[in-house]
Amino acid sequence: MSLGEKKLATVLITGANRGLGLEFCKQYAADGWQVLASCRMPQAASELLNLAEQFPQLSVLTLDVADFTQIEQLAVQLQDTPIDVLINNAGVFGDIAGHGFEQLDYSTWTKTLTVNVQAPVKMAEAFLPHLKRGDKKLLVSISSLMGSIADNRGGGSIIYRSSKAALNAAMKSIAIELKEQAIGVLIFHPGWVKTGMGGNNAPLEAVQSIAGMRQAISAFSLEQTGHFVKYDGTQLPW
Repeated sequence: MSLGEKKLATVLITGANRGLGLEFCKQYAADGWQVLASCRMPQAASELLNLAEQFPQLSVLTLDVADFTQIEQLAVQLQDTPIDVLINNAGVFGDIAGHGFEQLDYSTWTKTLTVNVQAPVKMAEAFLPHLKRGDKKLLVSISSLMGSIADNRGGGSIIYRSSKAALNAAMKSIAIELKEQAIGVLIFHPGWVKTGMGGNNAPLEAVQSIAGMRQAISAFSLEQTGHFVKYDGTQLPW
């Protein structure tokens, strides 16, 4: 970097090939950030690859978050890259129609917990050195209001609900442990969004959800670390 050249803020996003992840990439790239966009199969991520052609500061990286060796390898690959914001966006629903309580698919439950809970924690561990060297120093995880125990009035979706409740608990603990290192943690409910997971009946567009979360990320202060908030910054019940 030459004298006087401004360093680009850097964001690393998992599950960047579609839905919320892709919209995060679009908005951060358009805003001039260096975007490290990771997904399982970049060769099949046509929209993301087209975005990379439009924005040269966007890099498409291979990462299956369920493969912890890949997480470790990517951390080594990016070892010289400070990261300002790490967004744990990759996630799966897990619940299958007709397989609720009394007919639960336990192998699917295990896989869901790996992707939705263990992988974000592994990402936090692997990329902690990168966050320490960043300016913003913020770890973001995309959760869901369905992970709220206090808000659960409808039951059902045991696999997804339990995975997001576990994610919330893990990130709250990480927030407490990292606060003394001036690294913040935010846990988001993105709203019910029109995505592959949210479906077409969802009332919220991805553009609006991501814009709201980006505003909360921009305004974040360490006093807010460990908070569970809606995309518009409203605090939510555990």
